[in-house]
Amino acid sequence: MQTQANPAPTGPAPTGPASQAKTQPRDQRPDLISHRTASQAPGQPSDACLTSGKGEATAGTTLLLVMPVPFQSRDGLLGFDSQTCQGLMRWTEQFDHVIMASPLMPAAQEQVQPSLNWQAVATLPCAGQLTLVPLPWAYGLTDFLLSYRRTRQQLGQIIDRADYLCFSPSTLIGDWPALAAQEAQRQDRPYSIWIDRVEYDITWRTIHSEPWYNQLKYLVMVPLMRYYQHSIVRRSHLGLFQGQETFSVFQGDCPNSYCVYDVHTSRADQISMEQLQPKLDALAAQVPLRICYMGRAAEMKGPLDWVRAIHRIHQAGLEVEATWLGDGPLFGEMKALAEKLGVASIIEMPGFVGEHHVVLDQMRRHHLLMFCHKTPESPRCLVESLVVGTPIAGYGSAYPEGLVADHGGGEFVPLHQWQQLADRVIELAQDRDRLCQLVRAAARSGQQFSEEDVFAHRSELLRQHLPLPGSAQAPGLSGAVG
Repeated sequence: MQTQANPAPTGPAPTGPASQAKTQPRDQRPDLISHRTASQAPGQPSDACLTSGKGEATAGTTLLLVMPVPFQSRDGLLGFDSQTCQGLMRWTEQFDHVIMASPLMPAAQEQVQPSLNWQAVATLPCAGQLTLVPLPWAYGLTDFLLSYRRTRQQLGQIIDRADYLCFSPSTLIGDWPALAAQEAQRQDRPYSIWIDRVEYDITWRTIHSEPWYNQLKYLVMVPLMRYYQHSIVRRSHLGLFQGQETFSVFQGDCPNSYCVYDVHTSRADQISMEQLQPKLDALAAQVPLRICYMGRAAEMKGPLDWVRAIHRIHQAGLEVEATWLGDGPLFGEMKALAEKLGVASIIEMPGFVGEHHVVLDQMRRHHLLMFCHKTPESPRCLVESLVVGTPIAGYGSAYPEGLVADHGGGEFVPLHQWQQLADRVIELAQDRDRLCQLVRAAARSGQQFSEEDVFAHRSELLRQHLPLPGSAQAPGLSGAVG
């Protein structure tokens, strides 16, 4: 389920799968030296690219990804969360070699953010096709200024060695993907932009929860973030924007804008109508309504609204069993509110669960995923819920409404109206035929999403809109400046 804003494409159409679109490699490839972490001073990049594999790089096309998702180092090995690793494997199915450049999270920061199902990149079956480039963790102004020049030189080197460029800008200070885009402009290289949420808008909407000194800082930073991000997008040749929420914000900036979805479920995860039948039978038998949510207990996810909605549903006299999988800064406050409202006994809150298959199994056994998202983001849990045949109900916005626009499977109320959300869920619980129809519709909507199709389509878009360096179709940046 991917659409284009401007139907007239630039550049040649793709002629087939990745194996048919490969050309001669660039003159130079990143040196492959070790899959272990190089020793480096805090805030300083390593002197060379690091690879997860051993031996020489494969001939063919190279994709460069510069992303904000951080590396973590454990026992000298670089790694990511398991879903980022899964994405890297999908990219290597489409390109001969992938260079991944990301900030390296300091050990002290890892202790602050422990909820991570970490995996060493060296253990991936595609490790020999990957080159890892750890960049400085420079989200403070001083660290950013000290590491700026050296990091830009490093980014310039790997841009020169890659055939296709994809960057994911998100912020202002310490945003290496945005700097990579500037360096690509300097080298007159076409690049793509991949944005999964409107970061400056999220920052603005959640500013009230920050201390006063951070509020003053963001009052200055948010307008700069907005200008900076849109200027980077305007100079891109391809824009990949996750969900209708993000797509609607940026589509006017790029001549080739596509609405895409971040999917980490496979075709095998999609529920069949036969597999759906036990859930339908249980609903028809008037079993207690099972409601779930999977995500961080953070302000933008509306966890306190979620608990209040469960309380209202319970007050209506309905039998309900609720589950919130995930931890976060408001996790303790969630538990305290559940105790205060007298619903702690019907809300299961086990905290963070790292195994993706366990999360999918939990979604599959529930009847409804209820969400209270307060910011313009594109949470993956909504897609995954549809994939396993669990309808979604929550605050309406372009992203969730776009997911079910073709086949249904969702119910939505205005932002912040948790009372209306609870009342809508009560209506569904009391009308099991309607709820069963919603379950069937959710399963049909979920058939649109698989990571195999998503990554194959994105790769075709890159080959279509980013001409190879030195090719007759390579126009430089003149055609993309808005």
